Amino acid sequence: MAEQSLMTIQRHILEEERKHPQATGELSALLSDLVLAAKIISLEVNKAGLVGIIGYTGSTNIQGEQVRKLDVFSHEVLFKAMEHGGHLCVMASEEEENIIPIPQNFVKGKYVLLFDPLDGSSNIDANVSVGTIFSILKRVTPDGGSDGTLQDCLQPGLKQVAAGYVLYGSSTILVYTTGHGVYGFTLDPALGEFLLSYNNIRIPAASKIYSINEGNYKYWHPGLKKYIKYLQEEDEKSRRPYSSRYIGSMVADIHRNLLYGGIFMYPADSRNPNGKLRLLYECNPMAFIVESAGGMASDGKKRVLELMPESLHQRTPFFVGNKEDVQMVEKFIAEEEVNVPAV
Repeated sequence: MAEQSLMTIQRHILEEERKHPQATGELSALLSDLVLAAKIISLEVNKAGLVGIIGYTGSTNIQGEQVRKLDVFSHEVLFKAMEHGGHLCVMASEEEENIIPIPQNFVKGKYVLLFDPLDGSSNIDANVSVGTIFSILKRVTPDGGSDGTLQDCLQPGLKQVAAGYVLYGSSTILVYTTGHGVYGFTLDPALGEFLLSYNNIRIPAASKIYSINEGNYKYWHPGLKKYIKYLQEEDEKSRRPYSSRYIGSMVADIHRNLLYGGIFMYPADSRNPNGKLRLLYECNPMAFIVESAGGMASDGKKRVLELMPESLHQRTPFFVGNKEDVQMVEKFIAEEEVNVPAV
């Protein structure tokens, strides 16, 4: 077997920790707890149709969306796997309206965990790939074993110390970064271990792929409409036309583009002027991953990781991929706004 195939995620986490003599091991332990949660969720996703946990619960979440049974299961698994380790002071989830305190009988730590338990869950009944997304920050309120607060959660993406996602598809893949390279691990179901399968991922500098829901075309910003038409024009020098590839599950779309190059877009539109994706649970962690792989993430005007969140469930437009494509869509949007006559 190749040396790469013998690298488990736990071994990789420990070897990365040794590169930082000041490390306490707390972040490594926290990541290991997340690995366990990912294994449990993966097992249930793979047999969801057999155990009656697909479909809706009959309730709605804070975003007003119908909650699926697997969303609830994934949320509970993450909470139970992470609450007792002594590394966290607070958590927040896309499925909960408010912050999630660590139970009083457990030690409080110096880290904050934000997560989307099951991104793309509306596709689960159709057997389309879905994923878990997580973001880890250091608390900003005084430590000393106290509870974390909303202030600890409302930090810009630049403050993340680690982020990652788990893609549940034909195989289960966990991708994570601590800001020093992006690494992917595939779950071997026979061993029950995540093994290194993507070493130091770098998003290709050039691409011919764009991912966007074109069914919303008529509601878009005029600059975005012109950008999409530009991508569809034929021009050999600039590698156009591009190919449209849209799965409709953000984790799956961005994972593909991370490996093959491309741009993923979920813009604001006339119906959703602030966009639809959540800054804390979806955009910040994915932006941190893609930028750590040499890419770029923008809200169409500025860097996503520099946005200062004002609420737990704040939304934002999102453009993420290789730098050339993201800079180009920013250019089209900016030029069109200059050309719009003042009212």
